[in-house]
Parts: sequence; structure tokens; C-alpha cells
Amino acid sequence: MKKLWLLMTLIMVSGTILAQTEGEFKAQIAKKKDSIAAIQGRVNGLEAQIAALPGWKYGAFGTVGASLSGFNNWYSQGTPNVSSGNIGITTNAFANLKQEKYFWRNSLNVNLTWVKFDDEDDPTDDDSFKEATDVFNISSLYGRNIAKNLAASALGEYRTTLLNNFNDPGYLDLGIGATWTPLENLVVVVHPLNYNFVFSDNDVAFDSSLGAKVLVDYTRSFGKLNFKSNLSAFHSYKSSDLSNWTWVNSLGYTLWENIGVGFEFGLRGNKQEALGAALANYDGTITPTVPVPTFDNVDNELQSYWLFGLNYNF
Repeated sequence: MKKLWLLMTLIMVSGTILAQTEGEFKAQIAKKKDSIAAIQGRVNGLEAQIAALPGWKYGAFGTVGASLSGFNNWYSQGTPNVSSGNIGITTNAFANLKQEKYFWRNSLNVNLTWVKFDDEDDPTDDDSFKEATDVFNISSLYGRNIAKNLAASALGEYRTTLLNNFNDPGYLDLGIGATWTPLENLVVVVHPLNYNFVFSDNDVAFDSSLGAKVLVDYTRSFGKLNFKSNLSAFHSYKSSDLSNWTWVNSLGYTLWENIGVGFEFGLRGNKQEALGAALANYDGTITPTVPVPTFDNVDNELQSYWLFGLNYNF
């Protein structure tokens, strides 16, 4: 009986000691987390000071997504013998110069995707990779400071596709106005005098015009996280049918060294492109149910794309 009481006493004492030890460990972890947060705060402050220094700043990060598959005699699906694939590449890069009286900001966004679906039982089926997402955007912004966060500015921006129908259409914006930089990483461009040059073989759907340009760009790094959001919009003074906008958001998170995961999502509204696509698919037959596509009857649906895959941070 005495041995039993002794054993129970030892178990209770051991439990009490372990509970105290666990509590001490948790308290130490909490203190270290506070220390890490304080160190990270000082690091963020130093990074902000470095970013505010004059001179050139460069940066780039990109995402690569790939998926390949093959099926042989897989009878549960409609095409038992098929090979498929999806390959996507996106790149975001910038080169910015900041001086006391002026700045010069340059950015590049490229997103290319190829897809393949080969039905091996169909001899007429195309077994090659086809172009899917095809985005190319480059811009250059020069500003002359007139106040602390305000500058007179000039912008040049070019948008087109690379893999298919290069410069058909292509868009070149040239304009002047003002740029507001309320934050180090936020740029708001408002150019009430901007000409939107449109290059295309289709003169019916595409036309150049004078209008206003608005561009908002936010690029920021939070430790291992890289983020970029860019909105580019043009409002035509000639007709709202000639207006367009594109909004692209890119995210990259570093997991090991410079390798991580990345995600990009883009939206676009462009009635000229909607009409151009409708005219390209129109067979020329005029019927009550299939009228000739025009700006008045074309269905201008929201355009979008996304890409998820491995990310490399330069």
C-alpha cells in the first residue's frame, strides 16, 4: 500500500514539474516571437530607407506552370488514348530611377501559355501545343517633381500579343498629365491628354482616338512575398466603344532560396477586341438570328486569365 501511495505521489509531482516546464517553454517562445517581430520591424524600417534613396532600383519575379499527362486505353473517359499538356510562363520586371527632382519608372509584364490536347485515335487531331494566354505590356513613365508627392509626367505604354497576331491589334498610349505618389510603392497616373494609337488590319473594329489615360501601379515586397497590381485604363473622347482597361495582379512567395509559388490573375474589358473576334468568326451570312456584328450588338464579355505554378524571384 505504501508503495502505491509513493508511486501516485511521484506521478503527481512529475506532472506538476512537466506542466511548469511546458509553461516556461511557452513563455520563452512568446518572448522570442516578440523579439523576432521587433527585429523584423527594424528590418522593414531599414528597407524603407533604402528604397527612398536616390538611384536605380531593379527587380523581377516570374512564374512557371507546367502540367503534362498521357492516357492509354483509359476507357472510363470519352477519349481513352490522349496526351495533354499545359505550359505557362509569366514575368514581371521593373527598372526605376529616382532622383531629387525627377523620376523614371519602367515596367514589363509578359504572360505566355501553351496548351495541348491530342486524341491519338483521331488522325486529323492537332498534336501540337497551341497558344493560349498571350500578354505583352511594357511602359515607361517620366516625371518632373512639382511638389512632394506630385509631378508633371509623360507616359508611353505599349500592349500587344507575341505568339499570335503580333501587333494586330497593338496599342500604343502616349500622353501627358500628372503623377501622384502618396506611398513609396504606389503610383497613380492621370493624363487627360493621351492619344491611343491602335494598330490592326481590321479597320472596322479598331480605331485610334484621343482620350484620357489612368494608370495605377502598386509593387511591394513583404519579406518572402512579392506583390504587384497594375490597372491601365483608357477613356476615349471620341466614343466609349473605343475605351479599354486591363487589370493584372501578380503574387509570388519564396519557399526556399529564390524558388517558391506564384499566381497571376488578369481582367480586361475591350469592346474593340470583342467586335474584332466576332467579325473573325462571322461567316458572312445575314440571317435574323445571326446579324452582322457591330458595336451596338456585340456581346462585350469580361476577359480574364490566371496562372498558378512555380515561382522564381530574381
